[in-house]
Amino acid sequence: MQTPDATGTPDDHERVAARMRALMVRAPLAVAFTSAGRFEVASEQFNHLFGHGDDTDLSGTEVSAVGVSEAAHQALQARLGAAFGGGRPIDDEVEFVRRDGSRFWGRLQASPVHWEQPAGEAMWVVEDITAARAQRLQPTWSAKHDVVTELANRREIERRLADHVGSRRHEPVSVLFIDIDKFGAVIQGMGIEVADHFLYGLGQMLVTKVRASDIVARLDNDHFAVLLPDCDQHYAQIVAEKVRASVAGYRLRWGLHRTRVKASVGVVQLQPSLDTVESVLAAAGLACAEAKAAGGDSVRVFVSNGTFEELAGA
Repeated sequence: MQTPDATGTPDDHERVAARMRALMVRAPLAVAFTSAGRFEVASEQFNHLFGHGDDTDLSGTEVSAVGVSEAAHQALQARLGAAFGGGRPIDDEVEFVRRDGSRFWGRLQASPVHWEQPAGEAMWVVEDITAARAQRLQPTWSAKHDVVTELANRREIERRLADHVGSRRHEPVSVLFIDIDKFGAVIQGMGIEVADHFLYGLGQMLVTKVRASDIVARLDNDHFAVLLPDCDQHYAQIVAEKVRASVAGYRLRWGLHRTRVKASVGVVQLQPSLDTVESVLAAAGLACAEAKAAGGDSVRVFVSNGTFEELAGA
């Protein structure tokens, strides 16, 4: 790793080094720094992930030691070089090998320490996703989930919504329709790869703004929907406003790329006149279109008979 600025005192340098050592031991992440094809320093979690213990350490080891083959290592290095040179980090699934020869799939997030030196020192964060990857490869998972965001897909939310449409249960159910404003400009300016990472991050953020019992889905492109069981129109409006504000406050930071967007949100509570899944989603979509037509970054509520109620937005 690079040493502190030469203008600092030896005590300053030692304090910085001590803080880094403490961070690498106590950080809950499996993180390591690489340089010139070697691991410069690896956290305790990183060492444990790769099968090392108190008596062994990856620090000073060739990065190729954790690759399943030389060809796989060279392919990874090529991807890293292309991404870093283009001002992008890596967020990829990589098969790694542990010290005992066993293999696992890891989510590798890597970026240069200094973007002006893309071929210099880099930081790796690795997460074991073997179980999650196996689950995603199951036909039942792919039939119900969107590949880019890992949220429920249109088919799945329609299936869940069908359980409520026309139900004789008396619990209120609401649906949000979310359209990301001017998302085409993000794709045009940053490209599909960056846009997909943005959609993934945005989707994960949306999940944190609703209850565990709610279903967040990606319908298509930049359109999302949220199914809110046991939720009346009043509470759905509160959730919709929270979603709108959260999207407006969300920042995409992907390497050297930075952007922000806003969203239009439509709200509908299930009612007797909306007697099909298609009519419910259409009503929520119409309310969302009203929000978009009003300039975006706002919420509209479908009331009945095609009328709308405005909920204050930014």
